[in-house]
Amino acid sequence: MGPTRDAPVLAVEGLGKSFGSVRAVDDLTFSVRPGAVTGFLGPNGAGKTTTLRMLLGLTRPTAGRALVDGLPYAEHERPARVVGAALEASSFHPGRTGLGHLEVFAAQVGASNRRCRELIDFVGLGPAAERRVGGYSMGMRQRLGLATALLADPPAVVLDEPANGLDPEGIRWMRGLLRAFAAEGRTVLISSHVLSEVQHTVDDVVIIAHGRLVHASSLADLGALATPETYVESPAAGALAGLCDDRGWSRRADGAGLVVAGVPAAEIGAAAYAAGIELHQLVSRGVGLEDVFLRLTGGVR
Repeated sequence: MGPTRDAPVLAVEGLGKSFGSVRAVDDLTFSVRPGAVTGFLGPNGAGKTTTLRMLLGLTRPTAGRALVDGLPYAEHERPARVVGAALEASSFHPGRTGLGHLEVFAAQVGASNRRCRELIDFVGLGPAAERRVGGYSMGMRQRLGLATALLADPPAVVLDEPANGLDPEGIRWMRGLLRAFAAEGRTVLISSHVLSEVQHTVDDVVIIAHGRLVHASSLADLGALATPETYVESPAAGALAGLCDDRGWSRRADGAGLVVAGVPAAEIGAAAYAAGIELHQLVSRGVGLEDVFLRLTGGVR
């Protein structure tokens, strides 16, 4: 099911959106490349969905612009054949069947009823094709939203919180599907408020908080920010702090001890021994990507 057209670059440039006195998106600039899965990350309320709505022409920006291959989404002759999107798993007519929902949208994008049947099976909803969507679970609605986004076999896919409501098997299925899309050369942008949910799926990350960009890089470069820490405790707290300062080690208070960033426990222990500083605890702590994410976003969830 490979794309038949070149995959577009998605970009926002100085994008801003205000709702009255609330600045939901503030001078946001980033791009999304073809052939990769990009995670658009941030706490709930960070401005992710508003940004995606502006990218897809559903919300008018207050400032800046959002572009799909250099043009606003709505200026493409057949936008749905360029970018397929699923933003809300609840935006379905509850009285329609799953297959009926696809057939309504198929007429708008020039897809056949046969394509609808192929996709309903592809996303695992074949047995529920004739059931009314009002009786679907959240996970089933997520799958139906994905099928809708794929109707025109677009070279770019934008999904808002696609793992919501999926069970572990469904998340694994979605992860494999998105990786396959990227391998075909498609542009894939997915949002999430939990980095651990997508860290095994994405190649690149764009992280925002309070509507502003706080980090954009490859996942590997984000991982480089996960500096290990060492917790150290001593009855001679002042001397220990002085040792850290003399060595140029970054330190912060943590309960009765200190946390030293980026310095192995063995090095700290050796330096303390040489300085005659008694230690009561010396513990290495790994710092995961989720810790980095929380640090970048100010710990807001």
